[in-house]
Amino acid sequence: MRDYNFVFLLLALVAEIVGTVGGFGSSVFFVPLGNFYFDFYSVLGLTAIFHLSSNLSKIFLFKKGLDKRLLLYIGVPSILFVVIGGLASKLINTLFLEIFLGIFLVVLSLIFLIKKNLTFNPTNKNAILGGSMSGLSAGLLGTGGAIRGLTMAAFNLEKSVFIATSAFIDFLIDFSRTFVYYNNGYIHKHDLKYVPFLLIIGLLGSFIGKKILAYIPQSAFIKLALYLILLIGIATLSKLFLV
Repeated sequence: MRDYNFVFLLLALVAEIVGTVGGFGSSVFFVPLGNFYFDFYSVLGLTAIFHLSSNLSKIFLFKKGLDKRLLLYIGVPSILFVVIGGLASKLINTLFLEIFLGIFLVVLSLIFLIKKNLTFNPTNKNAILGGSMSGLSAGLLGTGGAIRGLTMAAFNLEKSVFIATSAFIDFLIDFSRTFVYYNNGYIHKHDLKYVPFLLIIGLLGSFIGKKILAYIPQSAFIKLALYLILLIGIATLSKLFLV
């Protein structure tokens, strides 16, 4: 058991809880935190596997219906572009990907913190655009849930429908990119020992997140999550430029 990094597993649990309650998805926290312990490509592989269980949990826990329109207009382009992003990630130096990730997290959090009422218009065109950007980001950087969340927020869905629909789309994204990442060589045998733990963490974190949602206003938690994303983005960039 000495070969396991339990601090990493604890942070994965925190990422899953905060990601569930904040509505951003755990990858926006899991990917940059994982980069402190593993190489970037390994983190992409672990994220895809981790998210499969995480999103199955959310689909089960928030099973009050799915929005079929958004499954089509956001889900289909997301799947297409996550494959494109996953294939492109192999062609780009990991240092540039990590810098891009850090900048992405900082800019994303600042936009949400400054423009509190920022939304897209609820049109099919914007749904397709948001799904495409979300999928590309997920394949290239490992995280795209925040972009999808912003897109879906425009359609004013009931909370459980929002989470279930987002989780179902995310599941399809992760299922698709798992094959791409495996083909790229990102899923390493020596990292697979963490998979059983991450599967359990995905279930447990989603369950705890659902319980917290019943007692804490989501708006308050989203603000906290945004500050955490900002700090993680700054830490990611600091690690790269101070080494």
